Amino acid sequence: MKRAVALILVAILLTGCSAVPSSSEASAPKGKELPGLIWESSMELEYATQFAVDYYEGGYALIEVIGDCRYLVVPEEREVPEGLDGSIKILQQPLDTIYMQATSAMALFDRIGGLDAIRLVGTRKDGWYVENAVKAMEEGSILFSGSYSQPDYELMVEEGCDLAIESTMILHAPKVQEMIEQLGIPVFVEHASYEKHPLGRTEWVKVYGVMLDREKEAEDFFKTQTEAIRQFRDLENTGKTVAFFYLSSNGSVNVRATTDYVPKMIEIAGGNYVFTDITDPDSRRSSVSLTMEEFYNIAVSADYLIYNAAIDDPIYTLDELIAKDSLFADFKAVKNGNVWCTGKYLFQATDITGELIVDFHHMLTGQEDMQFLYKLK
Repeated sequence: MKRAVALILVAILLTGCSAVPSSSEASAPKGKELPGLIWESSMELEYATQFAVDYYEGGYALIEVIGDCRYLVVPEEREVPEGLDGSIKILQQPLDTIYMQATSAMALFDRIGGLDAIRLVGTRKDGWYVENAVKAMEEGSILFSGSYSQPDYELMVEEGCDLAIESTMILHAPKVQEMIEQLGIPVFVEHASYEKHPLGRTEWVKVYGVMLDREKEAEDFFKTQTEAIRQFRDLENTGKTVAFFYLSSNGSVNVRATTDYVPKMIEIAGGNYVFTDITDPDSRRSSVSLTMEEFYNIAVSADYLIYNAAIDDPIYTLDELIAKDSLFADFKAVKNGNVWCTGKYLFQATDITGELIVDFHHMLTGQEDMQFLYKLK
């Protein structure tokens, strides 16, 4: 019976919610005044710029994401206030049957004890590098429910999905978002990848703390990450240059844009990103594709190379790197043996930002006790 109902719902012609927040009354600060609710305070943020949270009497919270809908978190057994603007999406607690498509959020859920709230995911087991997520899928407490572009709508309905957390990839599939919302499931689009400071991505844990009523756990965890890099606040720059990259199957070289969070991590650790002014002016993409010649001209004299195995397969020796392109034999970092590689976990590892910056610093200062980087032999 449930599957029949799901099929009927999937066939419904869709209409979506507007992603443009309504303006507040002129007499109140924008985003603060809501019908039937009394504003109390706003969340204090240290690094994140892509979201804001306002608190209201009775345990209500309004999450606003830059460029997306507003989301009102309604406490369990509390009523949805009347007269709300139709663009505000309602997140009724408890949120305990979540479809998680945004892979970068999984580690943050894990750190605040929130994996039990996730029932469905948009990545198969072999695509996860969060250990507890893999274990949950093996045990059957988390199920694969299709990709962002082809989710299993029937399974989402059968399981009683109460929230879909999507990456910005869903913006390329608006009909999918509309379908999910037509089924009565609110869609939350996280924009953590747009944060310019590395700890801005990690600070999104506070959003998930609000959703799951685990704000103390979120605050405590975030504090551990800020304390990890406190030692670098007055650090003198080493003057060493670093290139962070991987090779695409077509022979081009993918590097991080200068404004991305990875170059910022290198800077905090005491280094200098070798690409000082490289962006994609036609998009907000965090990476830029270069020809090998373009990459060679800038990075050949870099003191350190870091191969990004979060996208490509890991490599373990300098010979493997040179086998990808013989030009690497000319690179200063290759000649000096200063080539490092990340693990596959990197993109999903929003929970170890502080520790990864420490690894970068140890690399730059000759300390090889790493957690997330390893040196090519």
